[in-house]
Amino acid sequence: MRLENYIDHTLLKADATDSEIKELCLTAKQHRFYAVCVNGCHVSLAKRLLEGSKVKVAAVIGFPLGATSTPVKVFEASEYVQNGADEIDMVLNIGWLRARQMTTVQDEIAEIKKTIGQKILKVILETCYLTKEEIKWACEAAIAAGADFVKTSTGFGTGGATLEDVAYMHEIVGNRIKIKASGGIKDAKTAREYIKMGVSRIGTSSGVAMVAP
Repeated sequence: MRLENYIDHTLLKADATDSEIKELCLTAKQHRFYAVCVNGCHVSLAKRLLEGSKVKVAAVIGFPLGATSTPVKVFEASEYVQNGADEIDMVLNIGWLRARQMTTVQDEIAEIKKTIGQKILKVILETCYLTKEEIKWACEAAIAAGADFVKTSTGFGTGGATLEDVAYMHEIVGNRIKIKASGGIKDAKTAREYIKMGVSRIGTSSGVAMVAP
């Protein structure tokens, strides 16, 4: 497997500068990563820097808490797609999920997917806060709403991806939806373990080290 084909090269820290985004995009092009994943304010810059390459631009919305209102998330998604985002990584409303407001959770995901059309939608579950039952609910809601991926983590919660959680997610979703593992994945060995489990994308800020000879 070519690891670079799975990597969303990620920089989401609050103090990221334009020069750091430029470096992110340069290294993504050099190593032929699948995508860069950035905050919304950097989408236009990343799109310009990646022009002419095959590297996609993913933008996060409702990040990192998932607790902004649905209209705000919809506006973010629309704005970032207009600015050049190819993919949207949204944090679902974790409080609604834990309160079993499943129709509301599903409707929000569906509205965002409708807004971005054929663009890829990844739904971040933030599994560190969820029980297995809640992970199942979240996966089922994402599938029913037409999302393209479920994603483990923001990287800003109390924990990131785990092999146990990903195995359970795969058991639930099968081939109905793809999985992105993200949060705390820092070496090639771990990344390859996730891929062997059926993960289609790896979110990491350590992509360069992973593909180093």
